[in-house]
Amino acid sequence: MVGQQPGQGGPSEIFQPLAADDPTTIAGYRLAAKLGAGGMGKVYLSYTPGGRAVAIKVIRPEFGEDPEFRRRFAQEVKSAQRVQGLFTAPVIDADTDGAQPWLATAYVPGPSLADAVAAHGALPVETVLLLVAGMAEALHIIHGAGIVHRDLKPSNVLLAADGPRVIDFGIAYAADATSLTGSGVTIGTPSFMAPEQAAGRKVTAATDIFALGQVAAYAATGTPAFGEGTSHGVLYRIVHEEPDLTGVPERLRELVTRCLAKDPVARPSIADIIAICQSANAETVLRRPEDWLPAPITADITVRTAAPAPAQTPPPPTAAPAAAYSPTTPVSPTTPPPGYGPPATPQPPQHPMGQYPMAQHPMGPPAPTHAHAAYAPTQGPAGHMGGPTYPGYSVPPAQQPPKGGPGKQGILIALAAALVIGVAGGAYLVSRGEGDDTKGDSAAQGTPDSSASGDTGSKNPPAADSTPKDDPKADPKPSSYKGINLTAGYHLTLGEDPVRPQEGEDGGYELSYDTGGYLDAESTGGTLALLDPGQEGSLEACRADTRYTQNIYVDKLSQGRQVCVTTGTGHMGLVTVKGFSGEDSPSTYMTLDLTVWRNAVASGSGG
Repeated sequence: MVGQQPGQGGPSEIFQPLAADDPTTIAGYRLAAKLGAGGMGKVYLSYTPGGRAVAIKVIRPEFGEDPEFRRRFAQEVKSAQRVQGLFTAPVIDADTDGAQPWLATAYVPGPSLADAVAAHGALPVETVLLLVAGMAEALHIIHGAGIVHRDLKPSNVLLAADGPRVIDFGIAYAADATSLTGSGVTIGTPSFMAPEQAAGRKVTAATDIFALGQVAAYAATGTPAFGEGTSHGVLYRIVHEEPDLTGVPERLRELVTRCLAKDPVARPSIADIIAICQSANAETVLRRPEDWLPAPITADITVRTAAPAPAQTPPPPTAAPAAAYSPTTPVSPTTPPPGYGPPATPQPPQHPMGQYPMAQHPMGPPAPTHAHAAYAPTQGPAGHMGGPTYPGYSVPPAQQPPKGGPGKQGILIALAAALVIGVAGGAYLVSRGEGDDTKGDSAAQGTPDSSASGDTGSKNPPAADSTPKDDPKADPKPSSYKGINLTAGYHLTLGEDPVRPQEGEDGGYELSYDTGGYLDAESTGGTLALLDPGQEGSLEACRADTRYTQNIYVDKLSQGRQVCVTTGTGHMGLVTVKGFSGEDSPSTYMTLDLTVWRNAVASGSGG
């Protein structure tokens, strides 16, 4: 899907007026202008109640009609809401179940790399080094959230005053297996695909590294590394031929060459890429000056900063702000003013996903980014991924006077009083153990039945400190399954006995080995938690660990590592990695031992 990629020109061309077939609001967001349109939908400009600009991306109806797209889109949005990096545009709101799915991201006032190069030509070497280093940091955060971008290209990289922003990560995966693309059409832009992606093979984080090298070559030369032309011709050259790097400056040659290795294993890591940028810059630390972009692109940013005003001035808050906004503290759920964003809904607990840290920030202290980067999106119930939450906004419920005259009101009061007396009387009977019904109630609530012990004549209620407590439920016995070979594209169901791999990776399964290269907990309420090396795996350890995630990339696992699995059906499991398939194996699989504690999730707990 197109990101925030308006064309070149003045404000009238960048911020296009809404056409007759454009909506005026999306879930309460009033639309101010259209930013662009592309293969997967349209992008509109809107505002939060506090006046921050956001980009609303509305998916095309034909994608929204595909149930597989909706399922994957919901999964990717959920993952994207965990991505909060300096060089990404955070997802702050979404609706994956509406008539037309949409998501809202922070608006970035800057041209895409594609627009900038088309209008002003290739970028200077120093700018390209800072661009690549920022994109590498963005991929570091994106991959840490378990996402492969799959469509990293110049139009998905925005140039802001304080650095690049990588957008639309994971969106290609949502469309990858829909009815629209299942007939052989490959998701992604041909000129910026990796060989394995073009050949329909396994896509991993290394796929994004190849695309990063292509973007670097494009930024430095103004043309794709494998040329232009028909899709089939470009894809053939990517798979079978070497790139044309004759125009790439010498200081960028090592970076681009290593990223464009045909073998994914031979490509550099994120840390290697940043080290290469540092070496090419002849500095130990990369520092991003305010004028890191050429002057013509900076002028484009100035034009985009002057976004049109919202359709209506946000009304003042109805109550004093409860707390000052802090970019380092979570925003508590509140209700935005009427007409701005969907109504607030109760939010279930969020499961934070740990991200693998870097020993030292590779780029030094970057320039401060706008406040949207600190938004902590929340996830609501099915049908809405959580409305934008803003401190200090609350709307009291409307006060409705009682209908009817005083006579009716008196009757209602009398009935209420009678109900209270009846409830109090029933509670008294229950406390005295009288009546046949109270025996059933007492048994259901774990209180003793006096008739069962023969003490039917006692009328004294038991003392407060002598009330028996519910017996704690004993821990279930573990079931162990050794040497399971879990092939990519297959899944396990912990409730089965014996647990055996079954075909399928995208069906709400409890534990699947996705062909994208990661373990996936798809069931509703299901979570994974990667235990630390040397940490002893046990039921107690899995219950105590709260580093929840939905997926874990296999390249983060090694022999002996353990993963706790919590299913939405109440089971817990411990996966112990025993090994992986060899390079000469005709299939990709991992060997694991599995311990299952069935019905081990305490009531009210779990993922």
